[in-house]
Amino acid sequence: MSEATAQAAARPRASTQHHLDVDMLDAYLQQHVEGYQGPPTLKPLTGGQSNPTFLLDAGGVRYVLRKRPAGNLLPSAHAVDREYRVMSALQGTDVPVPRMLCLCEDPEVLGTAFYVMSHVEGRVLWDARLPGFEPPERAAMYGEMNRVIAALHVITPAAVALSDYGRSGGYLERQIGRWTKQYMAAETEPLDAMHRLIEWLPRCVPASSGTSIVHGDFRLDNMIFHPTEPRVLAVLDWELSTLGDPLVDFAYHMLAWHMRAQDFRGMAGEDLEALGIPSADAYMRRYCERVGRAAIPQEAWEFYIVFNLFRLAAIFQGIAKRAQDGTAASADAVATGQRARATAELGWRLARSIAVA
Repeated sequence: MSEATAQAAARPRASTQHHLDVDMLDAYLQQHVEGYQGPPTLKPLTGGQSNPTFLLDAGGVRYVLRKRPAGNLLPSAHAVDREYRVMSALQGTDVPVPRMLCLCEDPEVLGTAFYVMSHVEGRVLWDARLPGFEPPERAAMYGEMNRVIAALHVITPAAVALSDYGRSGGYLERQIGRWTKQYMAAETEPLDAMHRLIEWLPRCVPASSGTSIVHGDFRLDNMIFHPTEPRVLAVLDWELSTLGDPLVDFAYHMLAWHMRAQDFRGMAGEDLEALGIPSADAYMRRYCERVGRAAIPQEAWEFYIVFNLFRLAAIFQGIAKRAQDGTAASADAVATGQRARATAELGWRLARSIAVA
């Protein structure tokens, strides 16, 4: 096993607490998935902090099942129906996604809503520094990620029947309000930096840069790369997708340049040139070229980074709350949830250093 393959295999295993009624599932899939031949065997897929995900093997064919967690959930979270809709809409575009096979919103089948999609064989990579690869390979893989997120942001929502997938205008204001509510609903202990950001962010919102389909969680580890080529075969985990400001989405993707590996899968402080990974400025310029956009104003960009650190801290806090309640999808939820404080403090330090017009 190569180091790169080992990296993919080393993802933390999902919790085994999610008991599924295999007979009910088998009967449902017999009726709703063309060519399906049961009975199925299921095992939790590794990694992931949100929606429990399972590898489903039936009749020699592999599928992936993704479901909403059980228990009391935060409002609008774990929207597997939205994941299913957006990936269905993106079939055949320049944004690679798995093939969607069925969506079940009847809780009588597995207790919560779920969908089934095709299984995509490839590499899932967790370390932004891409250990085990040569510099030209890293450069090609980052170039491919840049291509895919740019391809997403240039799609006209109406062209893929997603014009009603979210509201136009006021995206950042709504997002700040949403993640403030999510954080407050999940707070297990007060985080001073979060409360300061909750006050600061609404006062400093820059003008919108436009509206596009946004992924909401576009990271290296939410993509499947070809087994041997620097090519993305599928973008996963669309539950936070909506219509919104593409630069906010792109800034979230670029948090890897602002966070260290020990912070959360980042690469700040690394010798990127030696690794073959583009600098933040070079990566941003290439994105702007691909989407046909002028240079991004520095003050607005810094605000987007602060907002996304706030948002990521709120996500971590939600994971911490689910770990406390016993409904987290991943066995390492406690450790992940503990990152909320450091992430919020990083965001507040940056906020204090900038002035947004």
